[in-house]
Amino acid sequence: ILSPELLKVLAEMGHSDRICIGDGNFPGASMAKAEGAIFLRADGHGVPELLDAILQVFPLDAYVETPAMIMEKMERDRDLEIPVWQEYKDIITKHDPRGGNAVGAYERFEFYEQAKKCYCILQTGETAIYANIILQKGVI
Repeated sequence: ILSPELLKVLAEMGHSDRICIGDGNFPGASMAKAEGAIFLRADGHGVPELLDAILQVFPLDAYVETPAMIMEKMERDRDLEIPVWQEYKDIITKHDPRGGNAVGAYERFEFYEQAKKCYCILQTGETAIYANIILQKGVI
């Protein structure tokens, strides 16, 4: 499921560059335009399967505590269950010895600001809410 364009971008990225994988509701195109990030689409694919595929060719940064960052829930959504977050931790555990400890969180609007600074924003067809994640690339 890694398109040629996505593989090219992943290869171009250097240590500490970041990629934002956005769910279907994420404003990826406008975020990418804000700071000139590369914008790619992965319609028809969900974030978990793309996360797993990307982490097969893309090590997480070992020099930062939390190289995978999710978006915190807004106060009005505090009672919502977000099962996709556990999926992310399980996937990351397959690829990184820190497991779920490699995952941190940004407040929603800070997540947007950080996404604008990413090398690439990958827009998916993911339907789960709060399914966005930013990955920081490690040394190959």
